[in-house]
Amino acid sequence: MIYTNLEDVVGSDRDIAWGNGQSRRFLVEQDGMGYSLTDTVINAGTESLLEYKNHMETCYCIEGEGEVETNGVVYSIKPGSMYALNRNDKHYLRAKTTMRLVCVFNPPLKGNESHSLTGQASCY
Repeated sequence: MIYTNLEDVVGSDRDIAWGNGQSRRFLVEQDGMGYSLTDTVINAGTESLLEYKNHMETCYCIEGEGEVETNGVVYSIKPGSMYALNRNDKHYLRAKTTMRLVCVFNPPLKGNESHSLTGQASCY
């Protein structure tokens, strides 16, 4: 069994500054589960253009408000909302307030990936 809590992850090598927030990585590839699980914080007032060429991602909002835009369609994000990027969708993630998302990646993240937010889609 694998057991941890947020206090164990914050400040460890699994607490990654991803560009516009923090990605707290509870499960990564080396854990052998076949997927990653993160508690991701998105800073208020930020916009990130993202694209995952090697991963499918599902996000469930537990705190804050914002939106995700893909293919010209904007979806509201608030606690209880879920979105899944099932086609390696390039997307804008915008945080109106500080948001927290529980995210699952398949295949799993190695663990140290971060974004380079330079105006072009940042991917890994």
